[in-house]
Amino acid sequence: MRSTPKKVMSVFSIVMLNIIAVDSLRSLPFGAVYGFSIVFYYLLAAIVFFIPTAVVSAELATGWPKNGGVYIWVREAFGVKWGMVVIWLQWVYNICWYPTIMSLLAATLAYMINPALVQDKTYMLTVVMILFLGTTIINCFGMHVSSKVTNIAALLGSIVPMIIISILGCIWLTGGRQINIDFSWNSFFPHVASIGTLVLLTNVLYSLVGMEMSAIHAQDVKDPQRTYPRALLWSTLIILATLIGGSLAIAIVIPQKQIQLMTGMLELFYTFFAAYHISWMNSIIAACIILGGLGGVAAWVLGPSKGLLIAAEDGALPNWFQKTNRFQAPVAILAAQAVLFVFICGVFLLMPSVNSSYWILSNITAILSLLAYIFMFAAAVRLRYLYPNMPRAYKVPFGNIGMWGVCIIGSLACLITIIIGFWPPVGVDVGNIWHYEAYLFGGVAVFCLAPFIIYACRKPSWGKV
Repeated sequence: MRSTPKKVMSVFSIVMLNIIAVDSLRSLPFGAVYGFSIVFYYLLAAIVFFIPTAVVSAELATGWPKNGGVYIWVREAFGVKWGMVVIWLQWVYNICWYPTIMSLLAATLAYMINPALVQDKTYMLTVVMILFLGTTIINCFGMHVSSKVTNIAALLGSIVPMIIISILGCIWLTGGRQINIDFSWNSFFPHVASIGTLVLLTNVLYSLVGMEMSAIHAQDVKDPQRTYPRALLWSTLIILATLIGGSLAIAIVIPQKQIQLMTGMLELFYTFFAAYHISWMNSIIAACIILGGLGGVAAWVLGPSKGLLIAAEDGALPNWFQKTNRFQAPVAILAAQAVLFVFICGVFLLMPSVNSSYWILSNITAILSLLAYIFMFAAAVRLRYLYPNMPRAYKVPFGNIGMWGVCIIGSLACLITIIIGFWPPVGVDVGNIWHYEAYLFGGVAVFCLAPFIIYACRKPSWGKV
């Protein structure tokens, strides 16, 4: 029997995977609120979180190149229970993220029909649910179908609009029009009047989440000790350039107090196209944004669900969660995900405005995702000592000292940002402060406690069927 030749991935392949996994139009308005100081924040976030995440996940992926990703890494380090906790967090924070990205797509569609619909909760909720159920159905046909949709959508609907946004900002900047931010050395460094002014940082860090997706393929890289660092360097430069450029473009065109977290990007395009009398471009760019958002959701709907499937096979969940269809898609978990998604969407009806709903779900998503990364950093250190001789195609430089240093920096960045995230944000109308904090603390607490309760109720009959 002839063996299939192993695919060798180049620097370019890894860079493209990183860009598709990380770059997101949704995060640009959050960065725009900070004005020129967003450059400082992104550079700091790259040093203390983005790069540590990339190098640590690369080592773990090449040492344990199995389906399951972060669940496998934490399970090997701390056992099935803690593996279950971390994959649950990853699964749940993605479910919290889906309404935010879907609401952006619903708002984009509203701008094509009637911009006033953005503040109509019934319209937003209906469109959000229809879009999510559509992507869930696509993923029921397995990776073969969903991966094709993801690749096309990510390229046309994410990377292209990112580049266009940055170009539009440069044209506006050099065209003699009003500039709404101050480009100076003084404004480069943030002025922190209160902790509330730093709360949006939770979403700045969250906008850099996803580098571990490409690290899973690091074992397919030729000469990973040399190739992967180069790919990380180029990925970091391109991702930071597009995120910073896009955020600054919005801040240049739209005054800070008028930036809407959900529609700031759309307002940039519409303002620019109207100023240069090319409003016919609105529909084209809106279609690209919708396509890119659907591709991003399709990429993440199946990933954490397959990790949860492995946890179910290890006996951490009831056997019902192991049910798959003929395309090997975890249909039981996808169904449970859809039900939980509908429940979370109820936040749109409870919060005082669509903007506040969008923010609180974004904040819960960021906090839960950063908690999962703390587990990943802890697992990386422990695995260095549990399995010192395990072959790893890529290793964090400078031995155990290097691993300790990278993981401590990354964990502290996550922990500090999580603490800041519980403060009410300055400049975002969240309604009654006590209701806001109750939703935030309650949501995080419920999602964190759920895996412990489920695991405590496990039965001997749970396990691989």
